[in-house]
Amino acid sequence: MASVTISDPAWLAERRRKGAELVESLPLPDKKTKGWEFTELRKLKLDSYENGAADVEITGGGDDVVVLPLGEALGEHSDLVGERLGSLVPAEDYFVARNEVAWNDGALVYVPRNVISEEPIKIQINLDTEGTAINWRTLIVLEEGAQAEVWENYVSASDDTDALLNSVVEIAVGQNANLNYVSTQDLSEKSWLFSSQRAEVGRDGKLDWAALGFGGGNGKVRMTTNLAGQGSEARVTGGYAGGNRQHLDFDTLQEHAAENTTSDLAFRGVLTDHSTAVWRGMIKVDEGAQSTDAFQECRNMLLSTDAHADAIPGLEILADDVACTHAAAIAQVDKDQLFYLNSRGLDEAVAKTLVVEGFLEALVERLAEGPVRDEISAKIEERLAEIL
Repeated sequence: MASVTISDPAWLAERRRKGAELVESLPLPDKKTKGWEFTELRKLKLDSYENGAADVEITGGGDDVVVLPLGEALGEHSDLVGERLGSLVPAEDYFVARNEVAWNDGALVYVPRNVISEEPIKIQINLDTEGTAINWRTLIVLEEGAQAEVWENYVSASDDTDALLNSVVEIAVGQNANLNYVSTQDLSEKSWLFSSQRAEVGRDGKLDWAALGFGGGNGKVRMTTNLAGQGSEARVTGGYAGGNRQHLDFDTLQEHAAENTTSDLAFRGVLTDHSTAVWRGMIKVDEGAQSTDAFQECRNMLLSTDAHADAIPGLEILADDVACTHAAAIAQVDKDQLFYLNSRGLDEAVAKTLVVEGFLEALVERLAEGPVRDEISAKIEERLAEIL
């Protein structure tokens, strides 16, 4: 899909101006910056990348469901975009501010009240042009009682493309609405990825969020679920698999802002060669958010003595009637499991593959049966074939 030239309305022009001021005032994050202690950006030369237009494929929608390039949506749904864009991810840090200034590509998904999207909505951003920086925005809005499934994929055709993707994703799930959101990335291992993603779930709303991180050379993905309405629920399932010298960084936040809310987050990672990963997770329970039920875990399997993972769970609780649990683990492949499989005639390579597949299968089992589960399972199998 060709990029659409955007003529900025006054409110957007003003936001770009403020974003530019913020970029000028903020330094590039370094290891002394909170949240960036494990991700090194000294090799990032932003001036070497030229802002470009994204190569985008968008399918799905129809009938009452609106799926549009964001440039078109600025004209056809100006009130909606003006109200919602930037409402969940404000330009308060370096990369979001940079996106605010430079974005010229994006997508709007809007599902009106009580409308059910009958087919998955798919958005794919292809990062294939050497030396290009893409600033991308996604805005997903489900009104009360709406239902939809949205798949967003960042991909590169080659592992030799040196490019940069800086994306901002905002997801508003209305009262009693239900969204399945699948976010995957299989970018070039020479690319940089910075992504700020935030979902807000209204009263009795439900969000099922699946995320896979297989590509990219370095960067950071921030994922926030805000349970803003009473009775809202969020399930977040994440998987990553790194090889060579990849560095994968996930920063997750489950924020409970209302009573009787539930969140369940599970991440699993597999690392080989000299790859590294960091997961930092926080459960935050706001004052007055009683009867909160929250869980988070991150488990890592290291397939090489040179691979490394950091898993850092955290709790910030300002209410007294809560059930909050977290867990983290980092381990090598279980030698007893390998011995058991070897003793039954399987060679070392096959046995190791089965153990790793079983480790990640726990993520797949969290997903409901159907196309999403099948697609995630296939992507995991394909990625493991690449790194094992």
